[in-house]
Amino acid sequence: MADEEKNGAPPKDKPGAQQPGDKGKQGDKDQPAKRKPLWPWLLGGAVLVGFVAVVLAVIFAPAPDVWTNDAYVSAHYATVAPRISGQIASVDVDDNQPVAAGQLLATIDDRDFRAALATAEATLEQNMAQLAEASASISRQPSVVDQSQTQNPSAEAQLAFAQANQRRYRNLAATGAGTFQERQQADQQLQQAQSAVDQARAATDAARRQIPVLEAQRAAAEAAVKADLARVEQARLNLSYTQILAPVAGIVGQRTVEVGNYVAPGASLMVVAPLDQAYIVANYREVALRHVLPGQSVTIHVDAYDIDLRGVVDSVAPASGAAFGAIQPNNATGNFTKIVQRLPVKVLVSPAQPEAKLLRLGFSVETTIHTGLADVAGEQQRTPARVTAPR
Repeated sequence: MADEEKNGAPPKDKPGAQQPGDKGKQGDKDQPAKRKPLWPWLLGGAVLVGFVAVVLAVIFAPAPDVWTNDAYVSAHYATVAPRISGQIASVDVDDNQPVAAGQLLATIDDRDFRAALATAEATLEQNMAQLAEASASISRQPSVVDQSQTQNPSAEAQLAFAQANQRRYRNLAATGAGTFQERQQADQQLQQAQSAVDQARAATDAARRQIPVLEAQRAAAEAAVKADLARVEQARLNLSYTQILAPVAGIVGQRTVEVGNYVAPGASLMVVAPLDQAYIVANYREVALRHVLPGQSVTIHVDAYDIDLRGVVDSVAPASGAAFGAIQPNNATGNFTKIVQRLPVKVLVSPAQPEAKLLRLGFSVETTIHTGLADVAGEQQRTPARVTAPR
């Protein structure tokens, strides 16, 4: 030990000897241990509970706004088709051209139709002349009857003379003062006078009976004139049909006609889409329509231009697409597979929106109906009308 101290070496620790740092360690062991703080755990639990509550609210709580991206722009467009057959003489519009209602779109060669109109008008004039002749004959017939009646007194006077002359010669022949030849002549004159009276009376009766015949002829002439008027009107209509006009205002699309084409009635020439009357067809799941009523405001997002438009709910369709489909949603045994259906909701675009002129048929859009959690079932119980029909 003394040698080590002399040599400068540190003395070795003796068993049981207290080192310099042992006093502090021993003091720490004697003090109580510190508790870890609980607020991180409480905060984490609160965040977790809030997250679960939000998720459950999103899933189960009714939302005042219902959204879908299964929506597109539609309109009741008009298909332009000729009403008569013929060869196209001119096409006055081009694809995607705006047109006004009544604007000339195309013309059909009208020469044949002008000739048909001239023929119908000539036939009408001929039958009108026959009608005038029949009317004049009816007007003249009373005079013919009167003329025939004036011959009756003369014939009757001759008959009376012949009768008296026949009696006179008969008496003379009976007394021998007259000859048998004179008696025969008197009998003959009496027969001739009687025939003249009968003829005059028959002529008068025939003249009277001619009036219904003439009236029937006039009725036939009037019917012919009416038929001719109808033919003339049809010929004029056919001539007017040679000019094919726009039925509505809109934009021309699907033009398939060219000059020189021979077209038949009903053949599609082009389509006029009235974009100012465009509306939205939004297919909503049936469970999303619980609070949807006509008149509710709608936000329409147009994907093509990334713009939002205002709209209003017009009505809910009477059936889903499956109900109108060619294949019904049940098999031959009557089994039905329950699938949540989608019903089209018609949404009208609100007016006075310049950006609405950018809409085109078939555009994909997203719609959000602001329902305000309306009580649709309760309102239906209070009124006999259909609350989801157009107002």
